[in-house]
Amino acid sequence: MAAVKVGSSVTFVDAYAVEHTALVTAVWGAPDSQPAINVVYVSEDENRTDQYGRQTVHNTSVVHESKQSAHGMFWK
Repeated sequence: MAAVKVGSSVTFVDAYAVEHTALVTAVWGAPDSQPAINVVYVSEDENRTDQYGRQTVHNTSVVHESKQSAHGMFWK
């Protein structure tokens, strides 16, 4: 696996186990060691639209799937 860095595209799995294509906005830890990251993705909810278009959703300190025992709130 390539090292994750700001600007990388990852798959973020939310609390409902729904996958989203997300962009990395911050990396917390060594990039080559499956660090925690901050991500942003475009909301799939058509009602979350404003004058700029579809709103974005931010999640912080998201752990890698190998470090998460729950069914969501991780990146891969």
